[in-house]
Amino acid sequence: MISNRSRYLVAGSILLIAFLAVSGLDPYDRLTWAMEVAPVVIVLPILWTTYRRFPLTHLLYAGIFFHALVLMVGGFFTYARVPLGFEVQDLLGLQRNPYDKLGHLLQGFVPALAAREILIRGGYVRKSKMLFFIVVCIVLGISAGYEFLEWGAAVALGQGAEEFLGTQGDPWDTQSDMFCALLGALAALFFFSGLQDRQMRALESYSGGGSSPGKQSGVRMGCHSGGG
Repeated sequence: MISNRSRYLVAGSILLIAFLAVSGLDPYDRLTWAMEVAPVVIVLPILWTTYRRFPLTHLLYAGIFFHALVLMVGGFFTYARVPLGFEVQDLLGLQRNPYDKLGHLLQGFVPALAAREILIRGGYVRKSKMLFFIVVCIVLGISAGYEFLEWGAAVALGQGAEEFLGTQGDPWDTQSDMFCALLGALAALFFFSGLQDRQMRALESYSGGGSSPGKQSGVRMGCHSGGG
């Protein structure tokens, strides 16, 4: 099982590095590409160095992989110019390209799973309702931090940050971005907590109980049910 997990991680890493290289060949705006793919460049080495000590669930690795792809596509085209977004815009009759909202949904979904996994396996939270609350707060904090980053880029770069901001003339872009992150977090907690719990138990059994999800923390897995 662990060897299979290692092969999956290596294969996923190779694919992401290949996609990263391709996306950087001729992006629409080089500075925007660099800022958008920066999280991928930062997170991949962290996953590699912590894999043996703290391997993650397949669900979380898959979420990180998909989020990384969304970031690289957005970096290559810029979010306001992603072709798939235009297709959705025409299909739904929207006034703007909504691809960036997919990125913000995942900005809530993936950190929610990551925070939940770390909090449970590390034994930091003992009540499921408190776990739910803390995870949502962490996600909104990350989302707010990203909006501060966009603000800082706008102040520092002026018009040069327009592609990175991707507001497309929407005065409520910041609020809707954070709302999408909140929806992503709620989707992760309500619909994927059970799957994540099962994968954490399986991970514990294969790793010999080195990091015991739920056992150390005393939290009842399945906070998606709202039990306390």
